[in-house]
Amino acid sequence: MYFNREVKKNLSVFDFLGKDGTMRIVKFLGYFVVCASVVVINGCSPSYEDLKIRNDAQRRRIAQLQSEAQATKLQLDQLKRKLDTAQGQEGIEVNALQQKIAALEENLAKKKALIASMQQQLLFGGGQLPVELSTMLEEFAEKEQMVTYDSSRGVVRFKSDLLFKSGSDAVLPAAEKAVASLCGILNSPDAKGFDIIIAGHTDDQPIRHSRQQHPTNWHLSAHRAIAVLNIMARSKIVPERLSLRGFGEFRPAVPNKPGKKGEQQNRRVEIYIVAKGI
Repeated sequence: MYFNREVKKNLSVFDFLGKDGTMRIVKFLGYFVVCASVVVINGCSPSYEDLKIRNDAQRRRIAQLQSEAQATKLQLDQLKRKLDTAQGQEGIEVNALQQKIAALEENLAKKKALIASMQQQLLFGGGQLPVELSTMLEEFAEKEQMVTYDSSRGVVRFKSDLLFKSGSDAVLPAAEKAVASLCGILNSPDAKGFDIIIAGHTDDQPIRHSRQQHPTNWHLSAHRAIAVLNIMARSKIVPERLSLRGFGEFRPAVPNKPGKKGEQQNRRVEIYIVAKGI
C-alpha cells in the first residue's frame, strides 16, 4: 500500500511537469546515476577548477618532456659526431655507437609523439564538461539539424554545408540564429569559466569561384571561423574568451573521396569549449 501511494505521488509530479519536464528529469537522473557509480574512483565530471588543475599539470609534464627531448637530442648529436670520427675503423665501437644512436632516435621519436599528443589535448580540451553545461549542449544539438555534440571532448560541430554556401564565408541566416542560440548557452553561468576555440575545416576540393577572397582552403577555413567568431562577439561573448584556427583540408574527419570530389563530413566548423587560458 505504501509503495503504491509513493508511485502515485511520483506519477502526479511527472504528469504536472509534462513531457519536456519529464525528459529533463530523466536526463538529470541518468547523469546522476552515472556520476554516483564512478564518484568513488574519479568523482563526477570535472569542474572548471578541476580542468585548470589538470591542464596546469599537463603543461608541467610537457615542459619536462621537452627538456628531456632536448637532452636526448644533444646526446644524439654527440654520438653521431663520434660515429663520423669512428667510421672506417674496425672494431666493436662502430656497431655499439650505431645501436646507441638507433635507440636514442627511437626514444626521441616517442617523446616527440607524446608531446604532440599532449599539446593537442591541452589545446582542444579533451575532457568532459560539467554535467549541467553538457546537458544544455546535448539538448541544443538535439534541436538543431546542423549540429552534433561530442560530450566526451566538449566539441560542438556545425556542418559547413548548412552554415555557408559553397566557397563562401557568409553565414546563412538560419545558421546565424543557431550560432546565436549556442551563445546563449556559452554566456550562461555554467559556461562563463570556459574559453572557446573555433576551428574551420574544408574538404580537398580546390577553390574555384572565390579565389580572390579565399586563395586556398586554408584561407576559406580561417575566414569561415572568423565569420562564426564575429557572430559570437556580436552575441556578447567576451572577446578574451575567443580564438580561432583554420585547418583547410589537412585535418579530415574521414578520407576524402578520390578525384577531388570532396567529402561532406570534412566541411565543418568545430567549437571547442576549453578551460580558461589554454
